[in-house]
Amino acid sequence: MDRHLPEWKLALERIWSAAAPDYHAAAHLAADIANFSEQAMLRQAATQALPILRSASSDDADQRTTDAARRRLGVIRDVLHELTTPRFGQREMLSKPPSPEECYRQLLGLPLDRRLSGLEIHRAYKRVAKRAHPDAGGSAREFLELSAARDALMKAR
Repeated sequence: MDRHLPEWKLALERIWSAAAPDYHAAAHLAADIANFSEQAMLRQAATQALPILRSASSDDADQRTTDAARRRLGVIRDVLHELTTPRFGQREMLSKPPSPEECYRQLLGLPLDRRLSGLEIHRAYKRVAKRAHPDAGGSAREFLELSAARDALMKAR
């Protein structure tokens, strides 16, 4: 996570809550976010907001320009809020990595929830190997992985 996110969020909230937002400061903040953020969505929002914020910071900016600049600031604010709000419950839980057998089954396109017969494993291997074989345009490494998966599943059966 960006170490600047809390600082940027505070600065943006100050600009947002002002009666007359300082669009020059907002443009400067958006430029910092666009240049230094590690989050792609935040960088994109800031980059897209820069032109209108710069236009709104000029002395002769009309009402439509300042309204558009305020909307763009709102987009940056929403993205910052999304990135800094703590998530509770299962969203933060990492799923367990699949076991080697599950990886082999996925590689061959076999179901994970039931016992497999040797014939099922062999048919799945043949179906996938036709596309993965080096003579059919596949890579040797991929074909060897498929062969190893078939061998491991047949052995575990």
